Amino acid sequence: MPRIDFTSHRLYVDAPLTPKARVTLDPAQANYLRNVLRLNDGAEILVFNGRDGEWRARLDAANRKSPALIAHEQTRAQHPPFDLHYLFAPLKHARLDYMVQKAVEMGAGQLRPVLTRRTQAERINVERMRANAIEAAEQCGILSIAEIFPPARLGALLEGWSPERLLIFCDEDAPVQDPIDALRAVPGAGPRPLAVLIGPEGGFDEDERQLLLAMPQALRLSLGPRILRADTAAVAALALIQAGLGDWRSFR
Repeated sequence: MPRIDFTSHRLYVDAPLTPKARVTLDPAQANYLRNVLRLNDGAEILVFNGRDGEWRARLDAANRKSPALIAHEQTRAQHPPFDLHYLFAPLKHARLDYMVQKAVEMGAGQLRPVLTRRTQAERINVERMRANAIEAAEQCGILSIAEIFPPARLGALLEGWSPERLLIFCDEDAPVQDPIDALRAVPGAGPRPLAVLIGPEGGFDEDERQLLLAMPQALRLSLGPRILRADTAAVAALALIQAGLGDWRSFR
């Protein structure tokens, strides 16, 4: 696979990317490139849109009222979106920002807020979540933008669950305390569709736990002997699952 260039600035754009495509910058992007990064006319950066791969583009700032980027060389072809769904009970602002960024960095392709009986923050700013997902993708060389879903009740989400997707939910009462052992016991070999569910900081109530346990495609996972905050649990769980069942294995 092509080596990721971490020495160049990267910018997400929503326009199509083809040879010589002209991408008009919005005021915030123009200000960022000219006044924050202090790039001059002709400077090169990397751009991506989540559809057409990554491209090297030159800044056309001759017209200060309408600066643009001109794509001239594809550096990496587009890959399919990551097939890992991350489900979580919403948190308050700063910790939710952190959780979204880390989930994207860890390979989540979908972010789904889940409302449970003990959820503490039910109001979700979907646009803010998307902005954090884009920022994480820009900084970490990711080509796809994670899909952001509006909040849904846990019961409603489970009703339409795909039988092919394994749902791994984190539960401090899991009978197998070693998470590596639990993941190794999953039947079958090779990559499979995965979803990870992190509940609220008060945990799932008993009815929700029984609803999850009744699903034939659910796996109950302990995160070890310590009580973790939900945003910390997200990083721990995603690292374990990517290493045990996810796409990290493809690099072995």
